[in-house]
Amino acid sequence: MGIRKMISSPHCSRREFLSQTGAAITLGSALYLTGKSFAAGSQGPNERIGIGLIGAGGRGNSHLDMLQWMKEQGDNIEIAAVCDIYKPRLERTAQKYGAKAYSSHHELLADKNVDMVCIATPDHLHGVQAIDAIRAGKDVYCEKPVTHWRQFDTTKELARVVAAGDRAFQLGTQAMSDPVWRQMKKLVQDGLIGQPLYAETGFFRIGDWGEKDMPVDDPNARPGPDLNWEAFLGDSPVRDFSVDRFFRWRLFMDYAGGPVTDLYPHCLTQVVDIMGVGFPQAVTALGGIQRYDSPLREVPDTFSLVAQYSEKAVITVMGTQGNDYNSGDTRGSGQRCPVIRGWDGSLVIRSNKEIEFIPIRIKGAKTPQRFAIEGIEDNVTHWRNLIQCSRSRSKQTFSPMELALRTQTVLHMAMQAFLTQKTIGFDVQTLNMKV
Repeated sequence: MGIRKMISSPHCSRREFLSQTGAAITLGSALYLTGKSFAAGSQGPNERIGIGLIGAGGRGNSHLDMLQWMKEQGDNIEIAAVCDIYKPRLERTAQKYGAKAYSSHHELLADKNVDMVCIATPDHLHGVQAIDAIRAGKDVYCEKPVTHWRQFDTTKELARVVAAGDRAFQLGTQAMSDPVWRQMKKLVQDGLIGQPLYAETGFFRIGDWGEKDMPVDDPNARPGPDLNWEAFLGDSPVRDFSVDRFFRWRLFMDYAGGPVTDLYPHCLTQVVDIMGVGFPQAVTALGGIQRYDSPLREVPDTFSLVAQYSEKAVITVMGTQGNDYNSGDTRGSGQRCPVIRGWDGSLVIRSNKEIEFIPIRIKGAKTPQRFAIEGIEDNVTHWRNLIQCSRSRSKQTFSPMELALRTQTVLHMAMQAFLTQKTIGFDVQTLNMKV
């Protein structure tokens, strides 16, 4: 059952989309595309939502801190359970939040007090755990990237499972909580810039995000009852245990991918959404280790990609973790504001206060315009959006799985292009990459 059956562009009707792809929409994906809600399993407006955390590391605890604050502000939620394969971290977190402790995510998913899960494990575990959670009837907040760069089949399977089910899915690209992107998308859909043509975005930071920023909790840690190394490996290649691989996993290609997977979901997701594009025809990429050349590091610290679309549009993403200067405005930490170009003009962000429309410089061009930005990025708002969707049984979250699939496909292709030093093509009929 092809995943292509669930993806449509905001710039074409469902009839046009089906004609382009030759796909027949299944019941689950049809309900998704029409925005129809499911009634079964709905959390009413006055019912408490129990949340379980899978992965009690630094990012996972940040989520719990937010959720605890939200509860104190009156949100009807409960931190019901936490799971981690490293016992000291599990016990510390469970005690801090008064939650039930599980060493296996399967055990947590079997807990009837858990209605929703937050997945904050290493990249290569996200997809499988999200699939398990959806199948267990849980709504899901999944940290980015939705899957590891080598797990394209898992990405497609997760998209199929989400579309076929009735659970809400939110990818942890919290930038999508920023209303500016929905404003820009509406302006594009209204035809202000004309036919979308070219978009550029990027992410520039300083930090190796691994050796210095991921400390080793215990240099003497070893596999055994307190540390499940086999569960950590998941479907990655079998390796001998090392504390660096376990605690500093972002350094290694087996479990991470550098900025293309760690950072670019934050800046590419909204551009794919604003442009209204489907899957890319071809992607090429260049990069490498250009600053943080340590014996441990395997992932690139600098990475740029170009994606060509059948909609006659191009998207570029540029970035490095070795320099934090951004030309133009930034929104978020190191995230360069995108430029969205069309046949009639461009959209840019000015001083984080306004969207500016700059018409092309020809006789008879449109009039320049400015639009006040209606809000800011807020991770709490991102969470509340998922919680509201859980209560209403809507699947229209800020960062849904069908958008994650379109975005992650670009990143999968970019990493393959980087590794093979070739341009990677894509077959929209089979949803397979072509080298």
